[in-house]
Amino acid sequence: MGIMKQLYVFAFLGLSCAAFAQEDIQLDSDALLSELSDNACACIDEISTYNKHREEVVKEINTCIEEVTQAYQLGTQLFKFSKPEKSEKITEQDSTNREKVINTNKESKQYKDAYYKIEEQLMESCEALKQKVAASDKQGLKSMSLNEQALKYYREGVAASEKGDFSTAVKQFKKALKEDEEFAFAWDNLGLAYRKQEKYDKAIEAYEKSIEIDPYGLMPLQNIAIAYQYQEEYDKAIDAYKRLALIDEGNPEVAYGIGSIYALKLNEYEKALDYMCKAFNAYTKMKSPYRSDAEQIINIIYQEMKKEGKEETFKAILKDNGIDMG
Repeated sequence: MGIMKQLYVFAFLGLSCAAFAQEDIQLDSDALLSELSDNACACIDEISTYNKHREEVVKEINTCIEEVTQAYQLGTQLFKFSKPEKSEKITEQDSTNREKVINTNKESKQYKDAYYKIEEQLMESCEALKQKVAASDKQGLKSMSLNEQALKYYREGVAASEKGDFSTAVKQFKKALKEDEEFAFAWDNLGLAYRKQEKYDKAIEAYEKSIEIDPYGLMPLQNIAIAYQYQEEYDKAIDAYKRLALIDEGNPEVAYGIGSIYALKLNEYEKALDYMCKAFNAYTKMKSPYRSDAEQIINIIYQEMKKEGKEETFKAILKDNGIDMG
C-alpha cells in the first residue's frame, strides 16, 4: 500500500473513531507524529539526488512532508477532541464541526506549526533526510570519470569511507586520481577522508585541486570552510564562505556558516544574528529542514545578548530582517 493511501486509511479510521467512540478513546499524538514522520522519511529515502541541485532535492523533501502534514493536523485535532472537558459522548456532528477547523492554507499558522513539527521530528530521527539535504552538488562534466579503472578505485574508496576506514579510502582515492587526475569527486572525497583523519592541510589542498578542475563545485568550497574551522582559522573560514557566495549567491549555507562562526566561536553576536536571520529566512523560503538549526542558534544568540542587556538591539535586528518575534 502506498504512503498516501496509508495516510488516507489512517485519517479515515481516526475520523470514524472520533465520530462514534466514547470518551475513553485515547489518541496518542506522539505516536501519530512518529508514525507520520516515519512515512515521510520513507518517502524521502526514495528521492534520487543524482544530477540535482540542492534546491531540487529540498523541493522533493518538502513534498514528502506536505503529504503528511494535513493528516497530522487532522489527527492532533481529533486527539484533542477525544478528551472532552466534560463527560459527554462525541457525536457525528461534533466530529464534523471539528473537521471544519483544519486549516489547509499553507500560509496559515496551524498548517505551518504542523509542518514544522514533522520537520523537527525528521531532523532528529530521519537519516535519509540528512543524507539527501547534504547532496548539494550537481554533477559537472568532470565530476565523475570515464576511466573504468579510476571509477573502480573510487568506488572502493567510497566503500572504505562508509566503513570508517579512512586510511584505505585515501589510498584508493589516490589510485583513482593516478588514473584520472581531473576526477573532481575523487579529489572531494580524498579531502573528506583527510579531514576525518584530522589532516586539515591535506584536506584543503585536495579541495583546492577539485575547485581548479571544477570552479563551480559547491561541496569542496563548503568543506574548505569547515576544515578551516577545525583548524580554528575562523577568518579564513569566513573568507571561504564569502568565496562560495561569489559562485552561489543565494546559498543559505553561506549566511548560516558565517553566522555560526560569529555566534559560537567569535562571540560577535550582533553580526552573528544578522547572518543567522538571513539564513533562517532563506531556509524558511526554501522550506528546508535546516530552518530549525538556524532557529536554535538565534535562540542561543538571544540568551547571550540578553545577558549583555541588548534585548532591544536583538529585536531591532530581527525586525530589520522581517522576522516577527511572535
